[in-house]
Amino acid sequence: MDGIGGQGAAATGARRRGRGCGRPLRTGLARAGEPAAAPAGPVAPAAGSAFGGGKVFPELLRSPIVQAPMAGGVSTPALAAAVSQAGGLGFLAAGYKTAGAMREEIRAMRALTGAPFGVNLFVPQQVDVDLAAVQRFRERLRAEGRHLGVEPGEPVWDDDDWEAKLEVLLREPVPVVSFTFGCPPPDVIAELKRRGSCVVVTVTTPEEAVTASRAGADALCVQGVEAGGHRASFADHESPGGEDYGLLVLLRLVRQAVSLPLIAAGGIMHGRDIAAVLVAGACAAQMGTAFLRCPESGAHPLHKAALADPRFTATALTRAFTGRRARGLVNRFVREYSAAAPAAYPHVHFLTRPLRQAAARAGDPDGMALWAGQGFRLAREMPAGELVQQLRDETQRALAEVSKPGGIKS
Repeated sequence: MDGIGGQGAAATGARRRGRGCGRPLRTGLARAGEPAAAPAGPVAPAAGSAFGGGKVFPELLRSPIVQAPMAGGVSTPALAAAVSQAGGLGFLAAGYKTAGAMREEIRAMRALTGAPFGVNLFVPQQVDVDLAAVQRFRERLRAEGRHLGVEPGEPVWDDDDWEAKLEVLLREPVPVVSFTFGCPPPDVIAELKRRGSCVVVTVTTPEEAVTASRAGADALCVQGVEAGGHRASFADHESPGGEDYGLLVLLRLVRQAVSLPLIAAGGIMHGRDIAAVLVAGACAAQMGTAFLRCPESGAHPLHKAALADPRFTATALTRAFTGRRARGLVNRFVREYSAAAPAAYPHVHFLTRPLRQAAARAGDPDGMALWAGQGFRLAREMPAGELVQQLRDETQRALAEVSKPGGIKS
């Protein structure tokens, strides 16, 4: 789709920063992956926090249920609106979209519901990429392309229309803005809050949580390693990309480090899972895979079917599709290309996109990115609003059982 950044650099094996990374953004984007040391005690919420005192979701929704933003067309306005209408918090995913397309989805969402909703942005990373490794991976994928009748794409870096999207969100503020792949600069967070938006930053370690708290985030989405789709790590350019924490352990560690409201994400599929994270200190649960099979979901029919297909028995973290670690169903593409895939996001995303699209057209789920969390087999095929209601009922029953002598019965 776009150029590799110079055939000469790839041929000589030179390491260069991804194209565009050297240009300073007006929003003051800092270099990714610089952890902040955890303080002796929890970091308090920023002054003037719209969520203050941990009342993040009682003021926004009737259920502690958040529909995760899933890029690539899954998080449609119809899905987000159905979740918000049912009392949860629906999210639009702006990743991979232009600012104009994001604006149209926001307007479509507002036409469907007056309930609160959120929009998620990818934070662009400034990282060094081994362009020679990217080129070698491209050559390896040519056989895959010949099989599908397409050529691999031309991988380069881009900022995912970062500044233009921020400008839209400042002109047409939404109730909640969340960020993935990093923490935006404090001035960006402050300006969004001045426009009335609550700001959520997704974190995968206690150190990231401290960074986001110091930057002024209102709340944190705490992502455990069980989660489907991309790891939200601030830095992913080294292997394996930092320590991977399970959700419950991570919730405890983050709660020790900061005092912000926490939204738990990763492997949550049932009301009992929601009850567990609420008891562990979260104020809500964010769920993605649980909503994939809903009719309002924009997931490809082959993706939806694969969640219940006995051929797919496990998930794995892989860089094979995008160059950034992401959890999906183990299919042929994951088995054949994971070991060779370089840490080069979004370069590899652009490289494999024509192949993934061709596999979908050919009806071949073994060539597609089938993002899913570890609990994928528990995904239910039902309307999103009904699923929110069922999850709410399950959560209430589980919490009631916890409060009884003897706890939850199997």
